[in-house]
Amino acid sequence: MTISLPEPGAPLAHYVSTAPFDPHSVDVMTEEQTRVYQASQMRLMWWKFKKHRLALYSLYFLGFLYAIIAIVELLAPYNLHTRNVDFIHSPPQRVHFFHQGNFVGPFVYGRTMTLDMDTLRRIYTDDVNKVEPIRFFCSGDSYRFWGLFEANKHLVCPAKDGELFLLGSDRLGRDVLSRILYGARISLTIGLLGITMSFVLGIVIGGLAGYHGGVFDLIVQRVIEVLQSIPSIPLWMALAAIMPVTWSPILIYLGITAILGLLDWTGLARAVRSKLLALREEDYVLAAQLMGAGSSRIIGRHLVPGFMSHLIATATMSIPGMILGETALSFLGLGLRPPITSWGILLTEARSVSVIAFYPWLLFPTIPVILVILAFNFLGDGLRDAADPYK
Repeated sequence: MTISLPEPGAPLAHYVSTAPFDPHSVDVMTEEQTRVYQASQMRLMWWKFKKHRLALYSLYFLGFLYAIIAIVELLAPYNLHTRNVDFIHSPPQRVHFFHQGNFVGPFVYGRTMTLDMDTLRRIYTDDVNKVEPIRFFCSGDSYRFWGLFEANKHLVCPAKDGELFLLGSDRLGRDVLSRILYGARISLTIGLLGITMSFVLGIVIGGLAGYHGGVFDLIVQRVIEVLQSIPSIPLWMALAAIMPVTWSPILIYLGITAILGLLDWTGLARAVRSKLLALREEDYVLAAQLMGAGSSRIIGRHLVPGFMSHLIATATMSIPGMILGETALSFLGLGLRPPITSWGILLTEARSVSVIAFYPWLLFPTIPVILVILAFNFLGDGLRDAADPYK
């Protein structure tokens, strides 16, 4: 192979395109690269969050629960206070579809009760000759929907002149499933209201302490250390015990919410303070100060949005603690009081070892508590990982 070289002194050939210059042709990206490059930070966070399967399923599960608490009166087979004195401590009924080889649809067998004279226990036996079909979208116990108007429509109802206890009944003959559904409205909303109060206090107090520092920061840190050094349960009990017994159930509910919110802001405040101590030295903060922006605007408009995703993840993981706090206080008899019903109040029925041994279905309210706590923890893990989509 031979290579021809130009003669000495001969001009070199230039190859220049005569087509007009297109600046966008220098760095041509594929359609997928363009979609990622032009995506907002919230979209990037959502894409990363979807990769965390447990967190995504937890989000759907919690969204479903918070959707159904708006219509628990429609979903519950019975009214919250309906008593069936002939079926006290009735065990859960099994749902059947076939009777004597024939398809009947969802139904339960009727029950007969006998009293054991030796132990004075009620013994229930299924009467296989008495088929009680389960009704759907039917008329049943009347109730006041959200306390606004009377209604009697239910998604599921027992057969006419029959009973339906899918999760059993309690010592007053009240349906456990209906009471769990009603209790979800209180137990789930008390966590949201409490974390809202804690969120506001944590951002305001922690933001001022981290931005200004000085004596105010010193006082805030000492207050936080004192509050965190006191055991949570005794402090909750002491504050709950000072609420007057003459208060209405609504005031008790608001009081418990306020207690949980006022005692849970310390961790969030320290997280906000530590972030602001680093961010307040940035150039854009100095530029905002030179332009005459006040402290509230700098904190709320420039500093807090920079790590809001981390705050949301922290707040999400704090909600389970508030739900457990309400459950513990109600279980100890110092929280919410009847006629308000929560999962903690339902568990007071199972404080005795003998009750747990003879009527274990009264422990069913622990199942939604465990599932909700796990769901919030998985959701918090997913949000924490998605808070920085560029990792």
